[in-house]
Amino acid sequence: MNNSQSTTSSNSPFRGLGGMIFAAGLGTRFKPWTDKHPKALAVINGKSLLQRNIEYLQQYGITNVVVNVHHFADQIVTALEKNKGYGSAITISDETDMVLETGGGIKKAAPLFTAENILVINVDILTDLDLGKLIAFHQQHNPLSTLAITNRTTSRYFLFDEDNTLCGWRNTKTGEEKIARAATTYIPKAFSGIHVISKKLLSLIQREGKFSIVDTYLELAATHTIKGFDHSGSRFIDVGKPDSVAQAEQLFSE
Repeated sequence: MNNSQSTTSSNSPFRGLGGMIFAAGLGTRFKPWTDKHPKALAVINGKSLLQRNIEYLQQYGITNVVVNVHHFADQIVTALEKNKGYGSAITISDETDMVLETGGGIKKAAPLFTAENILVINVDILTDLDLGKLIAFHQQHNPLSTLAITNRTTSRYFLFDEDNTLCGWRNTKTGEEKIARAATTYIPKAFSGIHVISKKLLSLIQREGKFSIVDTYLELAATHTIKGFDHSGSRFIDVGKPDSVAQAEQLFSE
């Protein structure tokens, strides 16, 4: 499926940028809604998470967007068709046979990407992060990927050096740590589920099937540059559980 025509202005500084929204997840933390619906169609102040993120990308001229689907895939496809892609050109990456997680999802969608850089976001993330600044940072440094990060508290952190280059990962609950690149100081940052990936990353992904892009990043960080872009202070919420809906509606009332 490819819906509607792109409305990207030819003068847009990001016209060479594509988008991908991860909408294939099972949403097990979001029950009971996800017993009968995909999390992507959960409604926040009258708009689904999917619609909100499609419109979020539109604000920065990103109107060619890949959406991966698995759980209640038909409901997502129907919503996109009914609403003409909410004004964007949507291409479906079909994972109905098996949900592939973030790494596998990106690898499967790779043939659908035409832009040199792709803005990737989890459908359950809502934020007012200035994507223009994130993209400009990525274009300036030209890493394999630029990860949106903050100082928020979590149990799993990416570890960066003082130049915001990815060096490793740490799970504070289990004590597990993976170091890919040596550094004098390891600075823990929470990943926001938003990243800009360069098309050159796609040919370097060696794993097959179902896997997390985090594993690929940690494998490549030893020999390639992956950067972090700190947007601490932005409005941000992971709408991961039903009890986060009320907070999301307070943060994003428009």
